[in-house]
Amino acid sequence: MIARLWHGRTAIEKAKEYASFLNRLEIPDYRGSRGNLAVHILRRDEGEVAHFTPFTLWESYAAIEKFRGTPIDQAKYYPQDREFLLEFEPKVQQGEVVGSASPR
Repeated sequence: MIARLWHGRTAIEKAKEYASFLNRLEIPDYRGSRGNLAVHILRRDEGEVAHFTPFTLWESYAAIEKFRGTPIDQAKYYPQDREFLLEFEPKVQQGEVVGSASPR
């Protein structure tokens, strides 16, 4: 299993609308991709900025490639991101999950 994390920042006054966009468009896009196992989106507010970190789990690097294309370590952006994001980080973090635990 492969974990993939991306980070984006938006102005705090746009954070609620951006979260809604992520839930309406990005989560269904991820979940509709063969090989996607899970999607979680974290939000952390810091002063006038809201940080968003989508955390996705995938069956394999090949599944990520089918979703993202190559190179797979590049971030995938949507046209609507231009309305919200303060910058566009080019790369994601990803790696093999070597340990995990689920709630009992």
